[in-house]
Amino acid sequence: MILLKNGTYIDWQTLEFKKTDILAEPGVNGSLHFSNSLINGSDPLRNDEYPASEGIKTIDCAGKFITRSFANGHHHVYSALARGMPAPKKNPENFPEILQYIWWNLDKALDLKMIRSSALVTAIACAKNGVTFVIDHHASPFAPEGSLETIAQAFDEVGVGHLLCYEISDRDGLEIAQKGLSETAGYLSKREGLVGLHASFTVGGETLKQAVQMAAKTNSGIHVHVAEDTSDEIHCMEHYHQRVIERLSDNGVLQFPKTILAHCLHLDEHERGLVEGSPAWVVQNMESNLNNSVGFFNSKGLGQRIMFGTDGMHSDMLRSAKAAFFAGHNFDNIDYGETYRRFRNVHHYLHANGFTGDGENNLVVLDYDSPTPLTSDNFYGHFLFGIESRHVSHVIAQGKVIVEHGIVMTVDEKEILKESHIQAGRLWKKMR
Repeated sequence: MILLKNGTYIDWQTLEFKKTDILAEPGVNGSLHFSNSLINGSDPLRNDEYPASEGIKTIDCAGKFITRSFANGHHHVYSALARGMPAPKKNPENFPEILQYIWWNLDKALDLKMIRSSALVTAIACAKNGVTFVIDHHASPFAPEGSLETIAQAFDEVGVGHLLCYEISDRDGLEIAQKGLSETAGYLSKREGLVGLHASFTVGGETLKQAVQMAAKTNSGIHVHVAEDTSDEIHCMEHYHQRVIERLSDNGVLQFPKTILAHCLHLDEHERGLVEGSPAWVVQNMESNLNNSVGFFNSKGLGQRIMFGTDGMHSDMLRSAKAAFFAGHNFDNIDYGETYRRFRNVHHYLHANGFTGDGENNLVVLDYDSPTPLTSDNFYGHFLFGIESRHVSHVIAQGKVIVEHGIVMTVDEKEILKESHIQAGRLWKKMR
């Protein structure tokens, strides 16, 4: 168990501030126990009541803030070794070419060693940024078998919770699509996860049908990219004579409350109504959209089930929230409170659908050196203009300390980075 003493707890839902000691129980269902010792003079969580023999680790949080840790609604582990990679053979002129010459070139070259390194460095980056749960969308068409379990084990080693899926697609042929379906089925027989699809324009009718049937059979949902670029809508109209959300809805994708629709940039009013009227969730990835020049997210008509992701750009959810707020000024109806609501919505998605690993005993300790007072009344202003990942001091995941004074405690980061350099070199060589 972890005892956090002398800190100020910020309730992540009510934003109530409370000076208290906190005892965090370990495990996926571990609880939090609070003491009002700094207010009323009593101290039910004193060290002598929990002797060291019981495994209590005490962290002095005097002058620090404690709150719920963060979660990522849409990540891509497979992109972790892309940083600094050689330029593509052709300079992409549009989004389909970005996929063809960069990301599909990369994912075809991945093997399990590269995937393991990618997952470890991603999990480390998440942990150091206060992120203790990740919803990931993975692709490795020439190394699908065992890829999800490889990622899961790497995340488990670091101590970061996860909800994974494999990106099933027909773009490399129906045989590889079937391997993606098989990898998904095998993984879902052992662990919680989703059924992943790339996007409508690379998923044919039979593959889509099989994926939806699998989601229904396994009580899961579909995790799919939707109208990230206008090319997705154009392809759908040309080949299926309907728009993307109409196609997905007609094929049962929107029926699942666990379904995640990533991006949703180029939806018309009718499509937005279908999304809002369904139990599906939308994940916004502002920085990726800006980087790919595909458009700006607009929440109009999509409802309240919107959360944030990073789309593999990085693992810093505080940074993504700020980007969504600043870029959204001219394109979206988003204010201080709405930004924070979307930032925290991933917890509601996970809780509502019964996924484990994102309980109340996932905490972040912020050493926030603000020059101005931080209170419940002005929290949003500090959230957007003050608090950054550099303020993350300690991270507790499922009642276990995984980051202490900014250092990952569960794995050897230096050795993992040393290995990731080797795997990045192998990957880049294969991509030439």
